[in-house]
Amino acid sequence: MTGRLIGIVGPSGVGKDSVMHRLVSAVPDLSLVKRTITRAPGLGGEDYEAVLEQEFDMRAAAGEFCLHWEAHGLFYGIPDTVRTRVARGEELLVNLSRAILPKAQEVFPDLLTFNITAKPETLANRLAGRGRESEAEIVKRLERAKKPLPAGAKVINLSNDGPIEETIDAAIAVLYPKKVPL
Repeated sequence: MTGRLIGIVGPSGVGKDSVMHRLVSAVPDLSLVKRTITRAPGLGGEDYEAVLEQEFDMRAAAGEFCLHWEAHGLFYGIPDTVRTRVARGEELLVNLSRAILPKAQEVFPDLLTFNITAKPETLANRLAGRGRESEAEIVKRLERAKKPLPAGAKVINLSNDGPIEETIDAAIAVLYPKKVPL
């Protein structure tokens, strides 16, 4: 049995972490991929492995990541063990950058990606509510949210404007479509 990697992308404030945690709670056989990030430990949002940039560079050079990228001044890596886990039949959920999607599709040809979306006013309210960005930073993030996905990216858009339960139900319906009897 072959597993699959399910990517989650979307702009800051769209609720990617909330969607991911709720999906894992709703689907017992689904697991989160723990990313390696050059971010200080314990800043919340997700469970990640915090490393210094020098260690990240050494590990990337040694081939320890099947995917890695830079965004917002930080480096992100997906452990190469994810390939083995998918080949063993595991279903894994990972937070990806939109920019890495073409490479991710090369490494994982059966990659299914959800592009989590929300209206600009929803994003603005969420970003302001979390209190991590200045008004100028929020404006920059809202502008970045308008950028299109890379050409050829295979994604399914999933709105997260309403109750999160609706978003989770829609994601589960895509992941596990009900078979219609003949």
